[in-house]
Amino acid sequence: MSHDSEQNWRPRIGLALGSGVARGWAHIGVIRALARCGIKPDIISGTSIGAVVGASYLTDELDTLEDWARSITKLRMLSYMDFKVSSGGLIGGRHLVEVMQKHLGDAAFEDYEMPFVAVATDLVTGHEVWLREGTLVEAVRASFSLPGVFQPMLVNDRWVVDGALVNPVPVSVCQAMGAQMIIAVNLNADIIGKSRQPGGKIPTVAGFDLLEMMKENAPASSGSVLDALARRTFRREPNQPSLFGVMISSLNIVQDRIARSRLAGEPPDVHITPRLGQIGLFEFHRADEIIAEGEAAVERVLPDLRDALSVFAT
Repeated sequence: MSHDSEQNWRPRIGLALGSGVARGWAHIGVIRALARCGIKPDIISGTSIGAVVGASYLTDELDTLEDWARSITKLRMLSYMDFKVSSGGLIGGRHLVEVMQKHLGDAAFEDYEMPFVAVATDLVTGHEVWLREGTLVEAVRASFSLPGVFQPMLVNDRWVVDGALVNPVPVSVCQAMGAQMIIAVNLNADIIGKSRQPGGKIPTVAGFDLLEMMKENAPASSGSVLDALARRTFRREPNQPSLFGVMISSLNIVQDRIARSRLAGEPPDVHITPRLGQIGLFEFHRADEIIAEGEAAVERVLPDLRDALSVFAT
């Protein structure tokens, strides 16, 4: 190898984008900040919301996603939640799929040279599923099928749910696809216990009172079966968690423990951890501050990034 080619050589960079629902907007800030540092991924793996952002980057639709994220209000977010009475989840996900379809269209994995994998979980076997064929919309929808919240997806004769159950920060996927240097973005490093309110009060996992929002903006449903389901699911007694809160908090605990275990066994070269413990599950309307925190998180690990790159340059 010549001296010039040695200077121009850089490692094949993998970017592992973790799960985190609304906290996932931080991935946009991370990608923006990395680009300003001259770092662009060659491989992307994404779990749940990480798959959403990863697919948008792959298709050069990140600007569109960011504009949409910054335009979301609480009321608009509620309009995307097509609640179901009889299904495998509280939300069908049809409205969100329509939004993704509008921006991603029929784009498929095979249309792009960059390796990209969306991670999901086989609901029957518990196996980790790597989605890397077919349409991106189908794969992304499967990857963010949070159990109990979104209906599972039938993909290749398998019912699959959110990949966060088995691989919340998919470093191993980047490793398997040939990445030489891996940057991982963990959105859940500080969510357990950090949002507890003064006096021991239990916060809403959504970030706001979903039941009150539904009452205020869908009064016509009062007395319906759907209304009864909403009250049963989201109603909170004084200083007690709702059914929804118990379910999501439990998933957060499991996700946190799995992420810690897997990252210990499969450590990335650079670990980015945005501080998002104060962001609720459905606070998508806080995109401005979430994206800004993603950028700030990259600034905090700049020495690690430089060290990792220098190791590969020697």
